[in-house]
Amino acid sequence: MISKRIRSLITLSSISAALIASSCSKNNDPGAGKGGRTDTSVTTKPLTYDYALLSDSLQTATYNTFISADRNYFVQNNQGNTTFNYWPQAHVLDMLLDGYLRTKNGQYSARMKALLNGIKIKNGGAYANEFYDDMGWLANASLRSYVTLNDADYLAVAQTLYTEIKGGYNNTEGGGIAWQRSQLYYKNIPSTGNATILAARFYELNGNQADLTFAKSLYTWMKSTLVTPVGVVYDGINRNQDGQIDSWEFTYNQGLFIGSAVELYNCTKDASYLQDAESVANNLIADPNLSPNGILKNEGQGDGGLFKAVAARYLTDLVQLTALDESDRTKYASFLQRNVQTLYYKGISRPSLMISPDWTMQPSGSTDLTTQLSGVIMMEAAGRLKSASLIQ
Repeated sequence: MISKRIRSLITLSSISAALIASSCSKNNDPGAGKGGRTDTSVTTKPLTYDYALLSDSLQTATYNTFISADRNYFVQNNQGNTTFNYWPQAHVLDMLLDGYLRTKNGQYSARMKALLNGIKIKNGGAYANEFYDDMGWLANASLRSYVTLNDADYLAVAQTLYTEIKGGYNNTEGGGIAWQRSQLYYKNIPSTGNATILAARFYELNGNQADLTFAKSLYTWMKSTLVTPVGVVYDGINRNQDGQIDSWEFTYNQGLFIGSAVELYNCTKDASYLQDAESVANNLIADPNLSPNGILKNEGQGDGGLFKAVAARYLTDLVQLTALDESDRTKYASFLQRNVQTLYYKGISRPSLMISPDWTMQPSGSTDLTTQLSGVIMMEAAGRLKSASLIQ
């Protein structure tokens, strides 16, 4: 999402030598053999990438740096801004769940539960808010947490928010979910994509045909309204009540559509959904407006800092789909490998382990929680892919 404040105004150095244990040894120096002087009397080992070990370190650094003083939520940045922003908290929940799934360490699940309760406290004693996309992020993270942990508290949050989100549907512009309660005429991918994934997941959980019908209708609206024939997913429509499409290309919109297609394929085994996911993924990895030089683009900090996390998560889900054509799997996995390995050695400041919005260079100045989350979520995704022997 482009910054809510901005939307309202529109409408209304090199790598540190002090590498921690998660980095490679000196014999694995990423500069060796690339034009620098190399001691030929010593065998140079290939670069190694221990995504799991680095994920542990990044998770710890993120928690220690961004957790609020009352331990209820994660603050806006690492330099004293303690603002509570709703939608990144959902991605923190997803990030912690990634850590739990990888390690089965109860520290992660304890932090998840504390955050779930803390969001309610910071949000005025309730989980619902003004923005349908915000509620969608948290509903999906909560439902995913319930499926893993079988804790009814997460299911209750997901169900409550699902009911709220369905209230954002209307026939303006032919369907879709509104962006916010006060703009029911404005529809976009962040709200509608999240709702599609959520409805499909509820169908998978409960087998309620109405949920699948709802998911299919939302998906059809997205595809016919905001996805181009070459697989570009635009952001939204009718923001100014003029029926115009906002042709902004954000990485997270591509990710949400891919995720929607994957979930509906899982529900139906209809190959057309898989073909749609492949079309958007093919564009995502090749479009210089989204992935210049093969690296997911720098979308700044603030809200944009979190966009790459969504693209990485759902492209990873597509790569792991058994039915995916092997040549496509290799292509998408190679893209993700290039991104995470670039991030691994170029985009993380050591020893602080703060992450840059541009994965090709070191961070500078303050680091926003959103920006940090994209890097950690990418690293956790890489761990899953390496465990499945899909990347090196």
